[in-house]
Amino acid sequence: MAKFLLDFSIVSILVIGLTAVLGVLTNGLGEKLFGGRNRTKFVDQTSKTQVGWKHVGGDRR
Repeated sequence: MAKFLLDFSIVSILVIGLTAVLGVLTNGLGEKLFGGRNRTKFVDQTSKTQVGWKHVGGDRR
């Protein structure tokens, strides 16, 4: 039973890990290929929103 649980946990970690990694890679590839001019839409809007904000915490270099 212990060997089964070990095998089950290894396979489940691999499946979950591969799914997460492939999801990120596929998303990045899709944005590069099909993003067009809207590729940085959300980053640009966030930058516009944060204009004039004070920097809080950390050392800004």
